Amino acid sequence: MATAAVTKSTTQTVEVVSLRRKVTMGIVFLALAALILLVFLRDTGSDLTTSFGMTPGGITQGAVGSWVVKSQLTLIITGGLSLLAAIYQLVRGFGKKTNAVLGVVALLFVFAFLTYTARGKSLNLGGMLNSALSLAVPIILAAYSGILCERSGIINIAIEGMMLMGALVGALVGSVSHSMWVGLLGSIASAMLLAWVLAWLSIKYKINQIITGTVINIFSTGMTSFISAKFMQTNEALNMTPMFGRVPIPLLADIPFIGPILFNNNLFIYGTIIVCIVLQVALFSTRWGLRLRACGEHPKAADTLGINVFKTRYMGTLLGGAIAGFAGAYFTLGSVGRFDEMMTAGKGFIGLAAMIFGNWNPFGAFGAGMLFGFADAFGSKLSILGSVVPPEFMAMLPYVITMIVLAGLIGRGHAPASEGTPYEKE
Repeated sequence: MATAAVTKSTTQTVEVVSLRRKVTMGIVFLALAALILLVFLRDTGSDLTTSFGMTPGGITQGAVGSWVVKSQLTLIITGGLSLLAAIYQLVRGFGKKTNAVLGVVALLFVFAFLTYTARGKSLNLGGMLNSALSLAVPIILAAYSGILCERSGIINIAIEGMMLMGALVGALVGSVSHSMWVGLLGSIASAMLLAWVLAWLSIKYKINQIITGTVINIFSTGMTSFISAKFMQTNEALNMTPMFGRVPIPLLADIPFIGPILFNNNLFIYGTIIVCIVLQVALFSTRWGLRLRACGEHPKAADTLGINVFKTRYMGTLLGGAIAGFAGAYFTLGSVGRFDEMMTAGKGFIGLAAMIFGNWNPFGAFGAGMLFGFADAFGSKLSILGSVVPPEFMAMLPYVITMIVLAGLIGRGHAPASEGTPYEKE
């Protein structure tokens, strides 16, 4: 009887949460449709067109002509589709496909907003997407780092500190050695050292992983600021970092529209895409991935089957540190060419939100990271187009989305069951 009562109560709770989420998402869809049809469409004349440039500036391989659309008709179509999605969600609901539909409606809204903002003007869509990909790289890599650590059972909020240390060491070593490759190795090694400290304190001494990660972040902030102010700002030769340039991939770079965006970039863009595919396959299609995930879900069962939980958690954390170091190197070796204090600007923390948004899945994290990167890129375009929407609003949008994701308003993910819990071997 008691079991039946608990089961019934649980079922009722799930149904209430599901109904609330169904209505909430329906209202979100309806609000986006209303903005398109009642605000954007009202200020758009029937004679206006929007021209979208499809190739990033300065690139000739894979170049295509501009795409010109009728602004009013585009708004009617995108607004109408969003309205239909809202009605269906409120009446019947999309069930497990709700997040996917949310992504589609969000894309429709973004395209409508681009069309509305650039009506009667031209907008380089290819350039903006290329910029969004570049801005998303450190966020996506930070999410990969978090996935590897948390899938093995270690919570890593020190990704920001690892990235910052990797950025400084990459700039310093690269400047001294005059080699971007040596600088990259230095970035990865420094972040892995911090990851080892995190794993050592968390696994051997069972110190609270949140506290350990916070200490590493504080240490990295102080140490990088000290080294930068004491040595790198007073001696410019220590802060003149060689950078990885664009390397177009033969044939692929010539693909219209997609080629210039994806296949005419530097090492870090390619590395982000390759790591995404490799990590997805390794985690969910190999014995290694199964063992790693087992240590994060049920370490006692994994230990019973002969898996060394401690060794596996060390390995997952160190690999996560290596990716965080690669992400940090992007700032100095792939983007700016020098180190500036606090230049990671919270990207490691946003990467954790992208990890949660992507449900601890590399493909999902890639999509979430692109969303944050697109918001940053879009904000810079608004000021150029003279939009009524302040560019500062778009600059803060990634952080607003982060809070929405962490609040679980778009559905809660399924974190590894034993993450953050020290394993006691019997």
